[in-house]
Amino acid sequence: MTVDELMPSLPKRWGALREALLKGTDKPQPVRGVEIPKTGGKGVRGLGMPTVGDRLIQQALLQVLQPVCEPMFAASSFGCRPGRSAHQALERAREPMASGHRWVVDLDLEQCFDRVTHDVVMSRLARRSKDKRLLKLIRRS
Repeated sequence: MTVDELMPSLPKRWGALREALLKGTDKPQPVRGVEIPKTGGKGVRGLGMPTVGDRLIQQALLQVLQPVCEPMFAASSFGCRPGRSAHQALERAREPMASGHRWVVDLDLEQCFDRVTHDVVMSRLARRSKDKRLLKLIRRS
């Protein structure tokens, strides 16, 4: 299903989807694996593409969880954060240089999300949210 096809079908499907989400019986569909070339021609990167319906649920979760989780991140963290950019990270790096510091450490954690310990992430999220259904839904995703 495409994004354009989702919106007209949603009113018909919403009741059953909502019930499945509330009961905890909704199961995400398998993601479609694709490989995209890495910049600089250094191989390929695996990318999992969820279905449009699962992406809708993921986006709804993001909108609820982002305000809860955002304060957990360090002020110096710029990667994949709303309202932050690589340009802002460079500006932050220039501040210490202007005051006389000459070393800048740039970290790019290769395959970071492949190596995240999901149990640790979930336990930290559970400290912020006591909604068991929400936590189960995230764990299933």
